[in-house]
Amino acid sequence: MRISIKLKFSLAIAALLGLTVGLLSTLVLQGIERNQRQQMEALLAKHSQVAGQYVRQTYVTGEERPDPTDFMTSRGQRMAQYIAMLSGLQTVLYDTEGREAGSSSLAAEKMEIADTLGYALQGKIAYHTSPGGDSLLYFAPVEGETELLGAVRFQYPLRQDREFLARIEWQFRTVGIAVLVGGFLAGYGYFYRFAALIDRLRGASNRIRAGEYLEQPPVKRRDELGELGRDIYYMSTAIGDNIRSLEAEKHKLELAVQKLRELERQQKHFIGNISHEFKTPLTSIRAYIDLLGMYPDDPRLLEEAVGSIGRETARLQDMVDKVLRLSALEKYDFEQHAEPVDMLELLQDVVSRMSGKAARFGISITTELKPAVVLADRENLLHIMINLLDNAVKYNRPGGSIRLVMAPENPGIRIDVTDSGTGIPADARDKIFEPFFTGGSDRSRETGGTGLGLPLVRELAEKQGGSAQLTATDAGGSTFTVYLPLYRG
Repeated sequence: MRISIKLKFSLAIAALLGLTVGLLSTLVLQGIERNQRQQMEALLAKHSQVAGQYVRQTYVTGEERPDPTDFMTSRGQRMAQYIAMLSGLQTVLYDTEGREAGSSSLAAEKMEIADTLGYALQGKIAYHTSPGGDSLLYFAPVEGETELLGAVRFQYPLRQDREFLARIEWQFRTVGIAVLVGGFLAGYGYFYRFAALIDRLRGASNRIRAGEYLEQPPVKRRDELGELGRDIYYMSTAIGDNIRSLEAEKHKLELAVQKLRELERQQKHFIGNISHEFKTPLTSIRAYIDLLGMYPDDPRLLEEAVGSIGRETARLQDMVDKVLRLSALEKYDFEQHAEPVDMLELLQDVVSRMSGKAARFGISITTELKPAVVLADRENLLHIMINLLDNAVKYNRPGGSIRLVMAPENPGIRIDVTDSGTGIPADARDKIFEPFFTGGSDRSRETGGTGLGLPLVRELAEKQGGSAQLTATDAGGSTFTVYLPLYRG
């Protein structure tokens, strides 16, 4: 069965209004009921405090302090009437044995209260609602200075509160029905006009499908329907443009296929490189294991094997860690914990960490740092800067220098790491950020490099919304630059 859009929209508006009124009324009624309960509890707590203070004062101000049970029996009726006069509520006093010692009403409602009273005589507050729900019995302990004197019971009427809630609920129900009916009628009348316009647009689209192109827009309005009418009109004269767009999309798909093939080639190249890089240290480790099997008692060979196997194992561990980190960055959008980071403090920390390694090679580190705060992952920033300074030490000359400069550069900051090494050959400058590229196997063996540090630096910098690049290199050294956006908080 076909249902018109007018009816659907009208019913949707009516349902939405009904849901809104229903939810609002529920929340308001719950709020009123909660407020009534809080006020009742606060009032009864205050009355029980006043009653306890009055009974206690009466007990301690007598010439002699009688037994609490005798005191409540002899004074209970008068105290109950006085407390009722103060509170305006029916009041009953009980002694420590649970017997009624005094009541402000001769015709008090009889209910089973033994359990509830027992809680009060144990020093606890207790509630008890009458069977009809018209009143609440509130029990509170009455304590002397060191002993329990008994308990007080207040009878709080609930009928007025319930009647008030019922009136509010009836008003909400009446208003809700009126809103539903009015919303449905208003929505139906309003959407009737739009449905007629939609019918005209549908007729225009049918004519276009039949090959009858429009001479003017089917709907002339200054809203979304008018825009749709103009779009339908323009569509009838734009078939040629659509064909050209399809050709352009075809070209884009061809480019995408080429890119995928290039990515496949890079993946195969990556796998080949990592296999080669793993093979070299494993071959060395295997060779020393074979030699140790042949000459197990040679202490010099043992010492040499331990050192070499340790270095090759550390190299393998470093390669595995960096490969896993690169894979996580590229495939899973590595998790970031962005926070405001004081770059001056962070760079000073990095320099302090790397100063020991630099000192072993006689390399000095000088800094020129200006205060700056960025919004980034602190651990990733540490990884970036430690990698760059570590490379500046490894590929430097003995007794060389490293210069670390940080300065604002709109709209962020610029960090330069400059070393005094031999520079990077021209044919390697475009490849140093590719995984496993080390600028030559000899250089890799000398420094223990894996060719993964700089690719990881670039990936991490881009994850922070910045970049990393080689900005200068010659026979006197190289400069790597990191750009990071400033924190605008």
